[in-house]
Amino acid sequence: MAIKVEHELHNRRRGRNMGVGLLLVGFVAIVFGLTVVKVLQLGDANQFETFDHVARPQIIPQDGGE
Repeated sequence: MAIKVEHELHNRRRGRNMGVGLLLVGFVAIVFGLTVVKVLQLGDANQFETFDHVARPQIIPQDGGE
């Protein structure tokens, strides 16, 4: 038989934990939303690959004259 008497301290902690949890969920939602908007603004996948400011020859378009 389990004791189910909860102290008033448990209710306060539960409220604080819910508040912290909601803040964390809100922060994750903001970061996810900003990421989605940033990726959608890039449009072309090649722009997304070159966004790291490093020149990579394998993604630079080659002229057909060679």
